[in-house]
Amino acid sequence: MAEGFELRAYCFLDRMQPQYASFTGTVTQGDLPVEGMASLYIEMAPGNWVFRMIDIAVKATDARPGAQIVEREFGMFEIHSLSQADVQRAGEVVLEQLGVAVTDRVKPTIASMQVITNVSPYQAQLLNRFTRGMMLVSGQTMLVLECAPAAYINYAANEAEKAAAVNLMHITSVGRFGRLWMAGTEADILAARDAAVDAIESLDGRT
Repeated sequence: MAEGFELRAYCFLDRMQPQYASFTGTVTQGDLPVEGMASLYIEMAPGNWVFRMIDIAVKATDARPGAQIVEREFGMFEIHSLSQADVQRAGEVVLEQLGVAVTDRVKPTIASMQVITNVSPYQAQLLNRFTRGMMLVSGQTMLVLECAPAAYINYAANEAEKAAAVNLMHITSVGRFGRLWMAGTEADILAARDAAVDAIESLDGRT
């Protein structure tokens, strides 16, 4: 492993859920994913390492690149395929090249979490101006979740959608924190919240 390198996130999604895949398709600048695909997000520092690593991953397998982002502090890339084996192998190749293991990643933590019941129509209108997913309707319950490193919010969102009939509003997975907005009935949002928390807390890594 190069001096000063940090594996911040290694985040594998076994099967993209319908809303999650659809939302990802609205923000990705690369190959468009579809429901049922496996996906892998890898976040690292320094950020410029992503260019070499995604090149290695897509040359070694049939996994397709969906995102390749370098921002102020970190770099992140995403690859996906209908074959879980291809995505997993691509991740293994990257780890081998870097000389690190999955357990060298940073263990994710929840930075903040809020459940807001009976959302006001005025707040719903404000939030709907910033979403690329489902609309927030007044009276619904809303989940706001924030975690670090940012890439893990994708795993939380996908697992939450598996657990409950919620509406996925928005995901931001680049930068210091990842953020998620979901809406639905109070019972469904509480089930989604618990699934998202369990997903984040189940992942190992460096503290």
